[in-house]
Amino acid sequence: MNAPHQPGWWQKPGKLEKTWTRSRTGGTKLWMYEEEQSLHTSIALFLLSYCESKSFRVCLVSATTLAGEGHSWSQWLPEGMDFRMISMQELPQVIRSCRLPAVVEEGGRYCRAGLAVVLRHIIKRTLEADPCRKDVAELLGFKKTCLKACAEVSEWTRLCELSIPSAVEDFCRQPDHQSEIPTALLHLEKKFREPVRVHNDDKIRRQKLQQKKDMPGAGLQGGSVESNPEEGAAEDLQSSDQLELQAALAKLSVEEVQSAATRGPPHIRKVKTTELPSLEHVFAEGLYFTLTDVVLLPCLHQFLVSLGQQPGGMLERLPLLQRWYLHIQEVPGVRRAASSCGIHFLSLPEQGPAPSSEPQNPTNHEEEKAVAPFIGGPRPTMTKLKDNGIEAVYSPHPCSSWALDWDSLPAAVNPTEGKMSNDRALRKRQQLNNLVGMVTKLAQPGETVVDFCSGGGHLGIVLAHTLPAMQVVLIENKEESLVRAKNRCDELGLNNIWFIQANLDYFTGPFKIGVALHACGVATDMVMEHCIKAQAAFVISPCCYGFIQNTVKFTFPRSQQFMDVLSYKEHMVLCRFADQTEFQLPADRRLIGKQCMGLVDLDRAQAAERNGYSVKVMSMEPESCSPKNNMVVGVPADCELI
Repeated sequence: MNAPHQPGWWQKPGKLEKTWTRSRTGGTKLWMYEEEQSLHTSIALFLLSYCESKSFRVCLVSATTLAGEGHSWSQWLPEGMDFRMISMQELPQVIRSCRLPAVVEEGGRYCRAGLAVVLRHIIKRTLEADPCRKDVAELLGFKKTCLKACAEVSEWTRLCELSIPSAVEDFCRQPDHQSEIPTALLHLEKKFREPVRVHNDDKIRRQKLQQKKDMPGAGLQGGSVESNPEEGAAEDLQSSDQLELQAALAKLSVEEVQSAATRGPPHIRKVKTTELPSLEHVFAEGLYFTLTDVVLLPCLHQFLVSLGQQPGGMLERLPLLQRWYLHIQEVPGVRRAASSCGIHFLSLPEQGPAPSSEPQNPTNHEEEKAVAPFIGGPRPTMTKLKDNGIEAVYSPHPCSSWALDWDSLPAAVNPTEGKMSNDRALRKRQQLNNLVGMVTKLAQPGETVVDFCSGGGHLGIVLAHTLPAMQVVLIENKEESLVRAKNRCDELGLNNIWFIQANLDYFTGPFKIGVALHACGVATDMVMEHCIKAQAAFVISPCCYGFIQNTVKFTFPRSQQFMDVLSYKEHMVLCRFADQTEFQLPADRRLIGKQCMGLVDLDRAQAAERNGYSVKVMSMEPESCSPKNNMVVGVPADCELI
């Protein structure tokens, strides 16, 4: 970390690359990244301090110091937390294969990687040790989903987990900190201007209406509040959200105080919901202090410290972030946790009124308007492709008769172990026959196979059992699914398999073959890209074509051949109709759906061929094994596609 104006917990002697913590009560280790994304370590340490965790020992892995050195680190660690130095050579292979931070369970085979996944796990472990910590439980937000969606599909998670920490670090590395405000922070300021939507907010909004009515000079006319936008703007900026702040802090209390009068006076109850005042952001996700605020505090604090003694010009453009910085200091436990980690809150200049208008981004709207409209459904689009020499082509299946002897396999290998119906289990076995047979023809002993989007591990477990000389890695973002897979493997006694709970991008290890059974939407494109970067073969069965859309990383069509013919909207027509292959649909409709599937996957195949790959699109056998029965197989230039 580089914050030259004021020493802090991110400023440590030497170039520290990774840290990990080990539970004294078990074998769980938490490794934290400190090279390109050192703020992630600061965030994790702050959460450990806020949770008052005493069950971890911190170990620092340095690229420049020897094990046992670096005692000056102790002043930056949370109070009461032990630590020691270790060398890079001590990192286990599963950790070397992931972006950090990462948590490794006892035995070293189950790994959680990535900031959001690790932070959520720290909260879970804290609540297991002390279920009475309501303030910690509330960090997960409504329905316990705060930062649960992976950064690959959630713009909000990506902004908080990746974009803001990275942008602040880049800003702090610049020799002149009076440059432009990072775009990610401006985007966050814009988010703070959006209306707050929380579960059952009607009561709070009516209380706010009553509060405004009771203010001098306020009144009701026809059920709505008279307001003068030019009067007392600066005062409103500081005081208009006090009701929201009180509600937010009350929610963190162990004994939350309930209002005696729940209905309110009649003239307040009669006001229409559409005429109630909107709620203002107190914290990042609305009214309540959540894990997102834990992530943002070290980032914004470091940004403020890096501004030095003359922050005024930039801060005038971030009034809501300033107010958030003040609000977060009122949360019980935050000041204690921050001080323990070396954060000393700054005194900010007096705030002025917030601008009334939201920042606009007309570029996107202009681009959207410039897109030419398409005509009709899939047939005109398919005809347009055909006129340009593009048609869906399915290659013959090289191992259509290959099948496992399921009756001879242990019960835990069979998909029925995953608690599915007999008919579905039969189709799942047929799907597995196709992918496992293909991998068997491509694999060599000692190689690593990665099962992306592994779910409950049906494919990976069969591969690990069938190919004991191979190392198999299961990567899945959903903890429940991966735990089920691990339990099945424990029952089988498999020792050639790893389990990594993480976003797909957080796996960085070498591998020779990537597989995915029914990778949803753009997940198929992500798996293909990951394999191409690693120069690995891939065997993928795509799914959920209707969920395909442009993302931060991918735009459609993927290949130059398709881009020369189709617009984005025309390509989306193919994707939507490619999902219409369900068995209950009429045969002619399913045929069109199958042709659309073939065209979408042909576009993917041609994009991979541009990177030197040989790719074939084929149908799984029997085709009745799934409505989504396409299989895309590709190998790099130095390999031969069977």
